[in-house]
Amino acid sequence: MWADGVTVIDHPLVQHKLTLMREKDTPTVEFRRLLREISMLLCYEATRDLELTTTTIETPLATMQAPVLAGKKLVFASILRAGNGLLEGMLDLVPAARVAHVGLYRDPKTLVAVEYYFKAPPDIAERRVIVLDPMLATANSAVAAVDRLKERGAAEMKFVCLLAAPEGVHRLRDAHPDVPIVTAAVDERLNEKGYIMPGLGDAGDRMYGTK
Repeated sequence: MWADGVTVIDHPLVQHKLTLMREKDTPTVEFRRLLREISMLLCYEATRDLELTTTTIETPLATMQAPVLAGKKLVFASILRAGNGLLEGMLDLVPAARVAHVGLYRDPKTLVAVEYYFKAPPDIAERRVIVLDPMLATANSAVAAVDRLKERGAAEMKFVCLLAAPEGVHRLRDAHPDVPIVTAAVDERLNEKGYIMPGLGDAGDRMYGTK
C-alpha cells in the first residue's frame, strides 16, 4: 500500500514483467504480449472485493452450495488508445464484462485532456466500473474520464494503471477520493514534458509501433 486508496501490486510476476516492459529494446510484439499478461494479474487485485453469493450445483460426487459472482457484470472503461492494451487481457479473464470507451488525447502544449469519443453501456449506473489506462502521469486524462463517467451515472469505480507518477496519484486522489487506484508501480516523478520518470516511454506508441 503506497498511500490511502492506492494499492501497489508487488507480486514477483508483476514486477518481473514490468521490468521487461521498461527495457527500451523490448520489441513491440513482446511489449503487447507482456501488457496483456500483466493486465490479467492487475485484474485479480482490482476484482478482489467483488461480492459473492452461492448457488446449488451437482459435482460428480455430491450436491453443494458453491460461490458465484453476485450482482450485475463489470464495466471496463478503456481510455483510448492505450487503455485497450489493458482491456484485452482483462477481457480474457472476465469475458462477460461490458466495455466503455473514453477517447481522450493530451494536448502537447497544455497537457490538457481533450475528448473526442465517448460510448458506455446505458445501465452503467448499476454496474461497478474499472477505468483502464496504462499510465497515470499528469492525471489530466484520468480525471477527465472519471468526470465523464460520473456524469453518465457511474458511482462505484476503480482506476487501474501499469505505472503512476506521484503527481498523478495525488491529483486523481484529490479530484476523486472515492476512486481507489491499483497500479504495478509508483515511479519517481514527471519530467518537463509530462512523462513518467524513469517510466517506460509512451505506452501507446510502444504498443502499436507508432514511434
